[in-house]
Amino acid sequence: MDHQPTDFDSVISGAGLVGLALAAALGREGFSVAILEAREPVHDWPADSIDLRVYAISRASQRLLESLGAWPAIAPLAQPYREMQVWDAGSEGEIHFDSAELGEPDLGHIIESRVIERALLDVVEGTGTVTRFCPARLQTLEYSGNRQHIGLDDGKSLTARLLVGADGKHSRVRDLAGIHVQVSDYGQQALVAVVETEKPHQETAWQRFLPSGPLAFLPLHDGRCSIVWSATSSKAQALLALDDQAFCRALGEAFEYRLGEIRAVGDRVLFPLQAQSAEAYVKPGLALVGDAAHVVHPLAGQGVNLGLKDVQALADELHAARASGRNPGAFTVLRRYERARRGDNQLTLAAMSAFKQLFGSTLTPVRLARGLGLKLFDRATPVKAQIIRSAMGL
Repeated sequence: MDHQPTDFDSVISGAGLVGLALAAALGREGFSVAILEAREPVHDWPADSIDLRVYAISRASQRLLESLGAWPAIAPLAQPYREMQVWDAGSEGEIHFDSAELGEPDLGHIIESRVIERALLDVVEGTGTVTRFCPARLQTLEYSGNRQHIGLDDGKSLTARLLVGADGKHSRVRDLAGIHVQVSDYGQQALVAVVETEKPHQETAWQRFLPSGPLAFLPLHDGRCSIVWSATSSKAQALLALDDQAFCRALGEAFEYRLGEIRAVGDRVLFPLQAQSAEAYVKPGLALVGDAAHVVHPLAGQGVNLGLKDVQALADELHAARASGRNPGAFTVLRRYERARRGDNQLTLAAMSAFKQLFGSTLTPVRLARGLGLKLFDRATPVKAQIIRSAMGL
């Protein structure tokens, strides 16, 4: 392995979905890229298994994946959702979104994380300009002479004009760069599982707002549903402790049996819920993307779409810089990326927090206003269309 190059246009730390998408976007444009990943990804899995991490991929994200050449491998395992049903446990309020009303074939796709990762990895491996270092972890970092000097845990040294932290919410790149992060703990955990329902999912994404947190049912390509049940930490722990039969009963009740009885549930896993925002996305020769820069409540499954928007914006700025002969690691170039993305990300963070406050309230006036607001919103077709188009990234 000693013949691997050691100097790159860009080193990307983190080979999750966002890091791989950026490697593919830059590699296809002829940038020399190194991608560091801590462990070899799993590429084969039992036919009937489902990854617990699933995402609601927006149309904008789909377009990016198409432009990278990854979509054909993803499409057969992607479940389009054509409608969305949202209702409130504390009021009569209900909203229904239908892609047909927008003249669109669907509102988005529900896709397993590993399916997207595998497709992107195949794209990256077919790109002659991307070098993978695996297993590899970032150990040290020093910026001098317009270059990042990067030390790996196995003693290797790399240099790059730009280091990108795509290494998640506990980002090592962010820590080494001394960038502070603001964390808001929601005091909630999300219980994630795959369930089998009595009735078909109708290619619909379902979301019910309960006082303890939202419950989402997302349709999967094999007919089952992925559930994300956000609740106070104590309630989430109690739900995790139930046996399968009792859990299925509790879930059916919480969901008002919209899809009939819950017939079976797979493994259940808890994730703590936090919002995070890095105080800076960039420094000279360094940029953060995805969860390293911002983490939002999984309420609308928007986190990964924000990360893919980061990828698109950063790749666009780096292409433009190279076309005009500027250093892609220059602070002025990277600041343009930060300005392009921070506003949108902050807005989504604020909206998710406001939603949580609004739907978490059990006060009667708030409940009544909420119900009325949802009903009015459901009838305000142009406003509704505008909001859903914006969520789709159109």
